[in-house]
Amino acid sequence: MDDMDRKILAELQQDGRLTVTELAARVRLSVSPCHRRLRELERSGAVRGYRAVVDPAAVGLTFEALVFVSMRQEDRDTVEEFERAVGEVEHVLEAQRLFGDPDYLLRVATADLAAFQRLYDERLATLPGVQRLTSTLVMKHVVKDRPLPS
Repeated sequence: MDDMDRKILAELQQDGRLTVTELAARVRLSVSPCHRRLRELERSGAVRGYRAVVDPAAVGLTFEALVFVSMRQEDRDTVEEFERAVGEVEHVLEAQRLFGDPDYLLRVATADLAAFQRLYDERLATLPGVQRLTSTLVMKHVVKDRPLPS
């Protein structure tokens, strides 16, 4: 990964819909070498995919919470079962395993408080191995979807 690859990645993080011609112009490279570099970045996994960033409010998801999960036990089978099960909960936007206590951090989006309560009671509290859930509500996003530094 050299400086040119980092420039390409920075531009794509700002606008993933750039054509190769537009991308090449922005990074001051001719189209063919830019295209080769882009394909190599995709092949290597540095570029994992392209997607639209959707405004949650536009699709009725105006309530967001962070849920901290402490596990009752952390043997391999329980951890694998928990992680598989949490991956199936569509309102969990992110799930991160942490060092120390708590064991996991979940970012959850729902329509409102009542929908969050149902999700919490019916799905999150019943996940395998869960001992305790602690949640806090997101008041405001100060930094969100920031591109990775180059």
